[in-house]
Amino acid sequence: MLNQEQLDRYQQDGYIVIPDFKSPAQIAALRQRAAEIVDAFDPAQSRSIFTTREQDKHIDHYFLDSATRMHCFFEEEAFGEDGQLRQAKALSINKIGHAMHDLDPVFSAFSRGPELAAVARQLGLQKPEIWQSMYIFKQPGIGGEVRWHQDATYFETDPVTVTTFWFALEDASLENGCLWAEPGGHRTPLRERFVREGDHVRTEKLSDLPWPDDSTAVPLEVRAGSLVCFHGLLPHYSAPNRSPVSRHAYTLHVTDGASQYSPANWIQRGAEFPVRGFE
Repeated sequence: MLNQEQLDRYQQDGYIVIPDFKSPAQIAALRQRAAEIVDAFDPAQSRSIFTTREQDKHIDHYFLDSATRMHCFFEEEAFGEDGQLRQAKALSINKIGHAMHDLDPVFSAFSRGPELAAVARQLGLQKPEIWQSMYIFKQPGIGGEVRWHQDATYFETDPVTVTTFWFALEDASLENGCLWAEPGGHRTPLRERFVREGDHVRTEKLSDLPWPDDSTAVPLEVRAGSLVCFHGLLPHYSAPNRSPVSRHAYTLHVTDGASQYSPANWIQRGAEFPVRGFE
């Protein structure tokens, strides 16, 4: 799937963009299924929002239970001062997470296959294990910022093996909140660790190294169908979406079963719901 030049680029930059990895038909099927899940979601079930600001304060049982379920989370700006949605429900959801790849046939089909298995193998994952899936809407006008972070914060392994597979379901541009990354930043240390202890979570600061800024970060503007793969230590970010156009994306977080998965990570699996790979 990947040539030597692409592999060298991944080693150098910590990420790689693979255009046209998913077809329009595959994208349409996933988007339709996501729309059905949102349509069936009753806001009375939960008004949980997703935000990366002061994240520890916004974690609740609904979020923790989503580790092995499919839950919808609202945009931080979805509700007005009166507590009511400021726009239609379909335009208010931040994301669906976090086990669609194992619970839903449409999401499972999109998340697996020999092509993805080949890419994972070439990127060094001997035994890929998919821990988390997220369908991200980045809604027009209110799509929330995702602060600078490293995905290894949430999926610690020894050694670090977590790799993100990020699929653009719509064109991602500067206007609608595309990803930003720091080329080579995967060679910097882990700055934070997200630790779960029972029903409580906390973020441990590990390094005072500052996050990137515009002088070192680059925007990853990609077309729909592109797959972006990046190393778990790569610092990345996305700005709020103030445009009239959404930026749908789908992500998978994958570790190598040959590494030691931390028992303090927020997502755990047991024999009754085992973690699976791409095949």
